[in-house]
Amino acid sequence: MDFTFTEEQQAATEAARGVFAGVAPDAVPSPSLVAGAVADDFDRALWARLAEADLLSLLLDPEHGGAGLDAIALCLVLRESAKVLARVPLLETAAAAVAVQAYGGQELKAALLARAGRGEVVLTVAANGRGGHDPAELAVTAQLDGDGWILDGVQTAVPWAHTADFVVVPARTTSDRTLLAVVPRAHPGTGLSEQISTTGERLGELRLASARVPARDVIDADGAWERLRDLLTCGTCALALGLGERVLAMTSEYTGKREQFGHPVATFQAVAVQAADRFIDLRAMEVTLWQAAWRIASAAAGVLPVAADLAVAKIWASEGVRRVVQTAQHLHGGFGADVEYPLHRYHAWAKHLELRLGPAAAHEEALGDLLAAHPLG
Repeated sequence: MDFTFTEEQQAATEAARGVFAGVAPDAVPSPSLVAGAVADDFDRALWARLAEADLLSLLLDPEHGGAGLDAIALCLVLRESAKVLARVPLLETAAAAVAVQAYGGQELKAALLARAGRGEVVLTVAANGRGGHDPAELAVTAQLDGDGWILDGVQTAVPWAHTADFVVVPARTTSDRTLLAVVPRAHPGTGLSEQISTTGERLGELRLASARVPARDVIDADGAWERLRDLLTCGTCALALGLGERVLAMTSEYTGKREQFGHPVATFQAVAVQAADRFIDLRAMEVTLWQAAWRIASAAAGVLPVAADLAVAKIWASEGVRRVVQTAQHLHGGFGADVEYPLHRYHAWAKHLELRLGPAAAHEEALGDLLAAHPLG
């Protein structure tokens, strides 16, 4: 069986490397050095370059100006973006656009998809629930009202909420279905409070009080929220992998130059063993990521379920990215504690990704339940 990436996927990776080559992670201040958010907006110039390189439309069908690729291609690009801590809503916009394309009505598709692919419209997703730990689909209620829906509830830690044009909000109906409402920023009946993430980026607490959304802007289809949620999770695992790979490379470079007792510290057995352990973590993160991404691509075609493979990918990504940055800070010595050194920002992003993925123990428990329900053999 050939697991080589396709020519189209490899081309997307090369294009992403070209776009991200000029991004300097240390150009943005450390979150511990500023009183509020590190910036008011995402990197608009980088966003424009991604659009010019057709990287915002990878997963869109050709009829919407896209390349018609799958989750694997998106994860390849996200992996590159994390190596430079790219401050762009690439994952959220791409995932939301996929949900609209797969389940939205023609009017909604026409209004959003081509413009999103050109970078003219920015989408984000309210995926963290009321407090960050409860299911997002239970945080907002949806009541049918004539030709529209009335939304009430709170979604916390919405990424890029203050600058995105639309927020995709999962909501639970009275008949216990989950729908997706595409809500414009500053829509009547909505309120937004600033929250600051571990990375120093602005998040938003979205409050909906009798916010009316027309039926044309609501996706009411089985599986829409689950597909969107799974793609967001898989993309987050890709970000964790890219970040971890860059951190290990930084550590290798530093320990190869730092000398102690007349020798580079990288030649010491204790240092080499720790670095080797983290390399193993990254390879496990990589193989489980591609397995999950492949399952998502197959599930989109109605072939294979994804829950178990996604749980394994989350276990490795959550644990692995934490171990990689902790070892990196340890092996960097005093530089690891310097908040003006780029490693500090990578550690902050890693912690944010770990929290976003959730504790590995919870995913292990979920995986155990899946295996118990579907025993092998």
